[in-house]
Amino acid sequence: MDIKAMRIDGALKQKKGLHFILASVILWSALTVLHTTDLPILTKNLYTFFLTAPLVPLAFMISKLIHVDFQNKSNPLTDLGILFSMNQMLYLIIAMWIFSTVPDKMLMVIAIIFGAHLLPYGWLYMSKTYLVLSVFISIFSLIVGLNFEPYILGLSMIVIETIFSIVLWLEVKSLRNKTE
Repeated sequence: MDIKAMRIDGALKQKKGLHFILASVILWSALTVLHTTDLPILTKNLYTFFLTAPLVPLAFMISKLIHVDFQNKSNPLTDLGILFSMNQMLYLIIAMWIFSTVPDKMLMVIAIIFGAHLLPYGWLYMSKTYLVLSVFISIFSLIVGLNFEPYILGLSMIVIETIFSIVLWLEVKSLRNKTE
């Protein structure tokens, strides 16, 4: 199988990572609720880390509901997709530093990291949506995060991720139609 065929296979079997984007809608909803509370900012930040932890199990459950091959072991590019995700873990060190240094901006930094880590999936899934939104989310998060309360950023991320999910679903549908 050539590289293009592997990319198409991954995009179809994993529905361009739709299960992870849907899981992120749920997590951004929880983060938004958290950041509307009267808890001290350092407590909110600690809970923010806790709330992001269930992403993979949540994406796994969603993958079962929307019929995604979660592991796609037959495709060697799946390991590359995992590497792209692991890259984000290194960026979280920045968020850990922000945690107590500039605590009211930690959610903004997490949103920027989230957006930035999406860029290589544009190539992997042959998706303009990933390419455009990776840049848009990062810049938008910076602007909103510098000018508004964190819960406003959270609300914005829920809207963006919901639109992202719809557009990804349309991309997958279009790719499926082209390959049949």
